[in-house]
Amino acid sequence: MEAPQYIAARVQSALAEDDRTTELGIRADVRGDQLYLRGQVNCAERRDLIAEVAHEAAPGLVIHNEIDVVDVREPVGEERL
Repeated sequence: MEAPQYIAARVQSALAEDDRTTELGIRADVRGDQLYLRGQVNCAERRDLIAEVAHEAAPGLVIHNEIDVVDVREPVGEERL
């Protein structure tokens, strides 16, 4: 069986290199047959794509998508200092 840290590194590389995600800010942790994804993205669609790419990179593992979707908006006005 492949070492957990190698599986996690493969998933993180896939997330960085896949054209659908190109994501560097997601952490992958492997515990037994469980893969945990953690980090933040700006929409639910991106969160789902990350889980899809991770599943392709580590088939057979149970994916726990713990990625948070954060609301990022344009400023509504000028900041006064």
